[in-house]
Formats: sequence, C-alpha cells, structure tokens
Amino acid sequence: MRLEHLFEIFIDIKPILSVGMTTAGERVVADLTGGHFEGEKLNGTVRASGADWALICNDGTLKIDVRAVLETNDGAVIYMPYRGRMVVNDTISNILEKGEGETQYGDTYWITQIQFETGDERYAWLNSLMAIGEGRLAPHKAMYKVSAIHKD
Repeated sequence: MRLEHLFEIFIDIKPILSVGMTTAGERVVADLTGGHFEGEKLNGTVRASGADWALICNDGTLKIDVRAVLETNDGAVIYMPYRGRMVVNDTISNILEKGEGETQYGDTYWITQIQFETGDERYAWLNSLMAIGEGRLAPHKAMYKVSAIHKD
C-alpha cells in the first residue's frame, strides 16, 4: 500500500453537547460550523451542515462518527463521512471540558477512516478511494491530515 497526501482540513466545531450516559458509553454531539481544506488537488470550505456523533467509551477512547460536506473552490460538493478512534489523554480532556490546550499530530492515537461521495465528474475519482486521517484538536477546532490509500 502507498499513501498519498490529499489535503489538510480545519473543521470548526461547536462545544460538545452530551446526550447522556447510554449503555454503550456517553454519547456526545459536536456540530460542524465551517472550516476549510487545503491540498494539491483539493481546496475549499467545510459547509456548516454536519456533526460528530461521538461515543465516549469507558476504556478512555472516543469513537468518532462524522458526516461532513465539503465544497471545493470550483463549486463541487463532496460528502465526506468518516469514523475513527481517539485515545483521550489529559490534553484532550482539558480541551473538551475546559476549552484549554492544543494537541499536535502524534500526541495521541487519533486515526479515522474516510470515504467520499460526489456526483461532480471532475472529482469522480474520489468515489472509489479509501482514505485515512490523523487528527489533532484545539478548542472548537478539529484538524486532520488526510491521505488516500492506494494499492500498488
């Protein structure tokens, strides 16, 4: 397998809203309010039309479940759902609970599996890609380095 960097994405998020403790863990929702992405082949904005329906598990991990909509600078609309896992450490807890601190890539295990859907022919190549993202967090912002996975 070979990884190809696609873009870095900067997602603005509202403070998390707890649904409460469920049988699976604490369900939280963070609405996406905008943002942007930058890469060699893809650039544009994150539409304020998605959210993360995350689950905080008892083992100290957070299961990520996001649906986002991207709009490229040339007008294409791309649906980008992704799921992943984050190990919640002290820095992550401070950001989520107090709005303080910032992580860097690699500070914790935070990996997502990303897919794309679009009807725009210019970006149809995305429909058959699988991608991964490595995340980092700041108050009201999630950021990812997104790479396509190619079979060589």
